[in-house]
Amino acid sequence: MDRRDALMKMFSAKGVKVNTNRGEAYYSKLKETMQKRLNELRNAPAASKVDINKVLEAEGLTRRDFMKWASAACAAMMLPASFTPLMAEAAELMNRVPVIWIELQDCAGNSEAILRSDAPTIDELILETISLEFNETLMAAAGHQAEEHLDEAMKTFAGKYLCVVEGSIPLHMDGQYGTIGAKGETFEEHLLRVAGSSAAVVAVGTCATFGGVPAAAPNPTGAVGVQDIVKGKPIINIPACPANPANITGTILHFVLTGQVPELDHLNRPKFAFGYRIHDNCERRAHFDAGEFVEAWGDEGAENNWCLYKMGCKGPMTFNNCSVVRYNSGTNWPIGAGHGCIGCSEPQFWDKYAQERPMADTHFKAPTGGVEKTVDEFGLGLLTVAGIGIGIHAAISAAAGKKEEV
Repeated sequence: MDRRDALMKMFSAKGVKVNTNRGEAYYSKLKETMQKRLNELRNAPAASKVDINKVLEAEGLTRRDFMKWASAACAAMMLPASFTPLMAEAAELMNRVPVIWIELQDCAGNSEAILRSDAPTIDELILETISLEFNETLMAAAGHQAEEHLDEAMKTFAGKYLCVVEGSIPLHMDGQYGTIGAKGETFEEHLLRVAGSSAAVVAVGTCATFGGVPAAAPNPTGAVGVQDIVKGKPIINIPACPANPANITGTILHFVLTGQVPELDHLNRPKFAFGYRIHDNCERRAHFDAGEFVEAWGDEGAENNWCLYKMGCKGPMTFNNCSVVRYNSGTNWPIGAGHGCIGCSEPQFWDKYAQERPMADTHFKAPTGGVEKTVDEFGLGLLTVAGIGIGIHAAISAAAGKKEEV
């Protein structure tokens, strides 16, 4: 099964339906809108001279590989296969969209996840072709030179660039926990200045989206996410620790294709990546439904890859596409490697979810309609073992409203 088949299977899973009945008129109009946008970009001067085709060739990837990726990208963004040529064209025009990437209170993990690949995926290679006008981690300039370059880029591409933000924003002590540049701007001042002239703001990683680990109790620096600071601008949250390059690429590609932000959920996350729970598409889901759980590390269940819910897996209340997109060039993901999900794409994940115990053993209530009782409570005298997972899933799917089409 190739990546597109896997993605389509995932999107067709129970409670995560792809709406394929929008009609020819809808898709015809959408194609027209996208083609108009791409024509405008094609006629615009390239902000970067990097050519995706040359980058792919240097990595030993063929045009066939690229088109297979474009097909999979369509599936990921819930578009019909007929949009594949447009997706490929959008990737080739990524160098027309300027990006200013700023880092605040963070570990640079999102940048490192992209930079440290020994065999980069096409998603990561495409990110190399964008017109990256400013990034403290990568650029040679420093001090006043760096600030002058940032000011010039903001002026040249005012209203056109994407402001990508990595890291949280500390507010305590008048923001003095985090300052930047030769002028000593606080992170808050820096963010507001750069975001103010942008077309949209993309918060990358859980620190930038929801405060992340810096915001964990007792939150000494008063760390918050981008959406708590920036107002009046479109904000796209791409959480996870780190964010998956495929989701970053998909979000930027959507902007390239349409000039607009993708459809977002109530937490400003793109629905194409965060519109379904990890639990719904987990490779160990069958064991949950059969009542087969790991009870202790190293036991028979662990050896046979049984469900990790009793070991604290937060897949039932975490929304992300990790199970299909995966990490490390698509090699694996935490549950596949034998550790439960810690809910890193959810708000306050470190305080609420990052422990090896079920939610029933904590004083927190899962905010997303997840499994909130112990499996044993459900099983004793109420349901057959085989029906445990099915009954729970039906109840929580209805409660979370997951039966609607997305």
